[in-house]
Amino acid sequence: MSQLQRITVLGATGSIGLSTLDVIARHPSRYQVFALSAFSRVAELEALCLIHQPRFAVVADATAARDLQQRLQAGGQTTRVLFGEPGLCEVSAHAEVDAVMAAIVGAAGLKPTLAAVEAGKKVLLANKEALVMSGALFMRAVRQSGAVLLPIDSEHNAIFQCLPHDYARGLAPVGVRRILLTASGGPFRETSSEALHAVTPEQACAHPNWSMGRKISVDSASMMNKGLELIEACWLFDARPEQVEVVIHPQSVIHSLVDYVDGSMLAQLGNPDMRTPIAHALAWPERIDSGVAPLDLLTVARLDFQAPDDARFPCLRLAREAAEAGGSAPAMLNAANEVAVAAFLERRIRFTDIARIIDGVLEAEPAVAVECLDAVLEADRRARELAGQWLNRGEVA
Repeated sequence: MSQLQRITVLGATGSIGLSTLDVIARHPSRYQVFALSAFSRVAELEALCLIHQPRFAVVADATAARDLQQRLQAGGQTTRVLFGEPGLCEVSAHAEVDAVMAAIVGAAGLKPTLAAVEAGKKVLLANKEALVMSGALFMRAVRQSGAVLLPIDSEHNAIFQCLPHDYARGLAPVGVRRILLTASGGPFRETSSEALHAVTPEQACAHPNWSMGRKISVDSASMMNKGLELIEACWLFDARPEQVEVVIHPQSVIHSLVDYVDGSMLAQLGNPDMRTPIAHALAWPERIDSGVAPLDLLTVARLDFQAPDDARFPCLRLAREAAEAGGSAPAMLNAANEVAVAAFLERRIRFTDIARIIDGVLEAEPAVAVECLDAVLEADRRARELAGQWLNRGEVA
């Protein structure tokens, strides 16, 4: 019997967090919830605390923490409520924590995820932005601390499963020619470039295959999500941008592939359910039941592939260019995208303006080397400032 593992789930009320808790609940003899966090869904977090009885809960600010603490105490719960970034970092690096599910969306997840890495934890990385922003610094911290970094994005988890165990020696020494990231194409895969100008947030969030949060759904619709995954793949697997190819695969059955120099191509297949990569990473190197139904190939019947359209998805091109530029460019790309997506969801800009804002920010500020976390955060701050200026000037109307 495996030793009981204590798990911190950052972003517990999101789709990844809830799927993680579902897998954990299926294996009570293996896993115990140590801490849960949420940003704005405090009522949902309270309900999760009543079910899972974590040692700690973390919310955004002191007022929310005080209110939640009072309600939990009134219900006889002993959960201690912390708040803010210091609280997130505390439950990520706590001595009693074995593994951290890093599922906070966006740049807000960087510091707590890095705290888990620096503490040498087993880190289940669902927050791609942390690695996109601080790539070299993040991977250096992994090597120095001895942390175990396991990818949760279905694509990167698939690549991890298809690579040989010693892939850290380099892709060429283990015979890998290229990595293929699959993409569903989102809801606008067949929408004309002209029609994208008028699409609504509701249409952008209506993903055909996956159930995700609104920000990630918009990123999928613009294919920025795939661009961020391209950058993440370069850092996770020590690949050059030209070694990572994106291919549209509408069925979302093949989650990604690895192409070898001998002509072999290995793929990982499964139903589009995030509990599969979550269960894989939680139990690695073992396997456990995830609750996901087996894939029925006869029902799937066919697998289609096509190249992404750069005219329809300029965000993918911008992400590749940022990966090639390196330095501060990926952090600025991510920050500008977060500002632009938020503005689109608030109906302040059009869908096609997202790429225009990102392009404008990257053109306005050349990439520079980033040697420390402060430099990463400054690049993030500067990009948000520039994106805000674009919005205020109405240049994207």
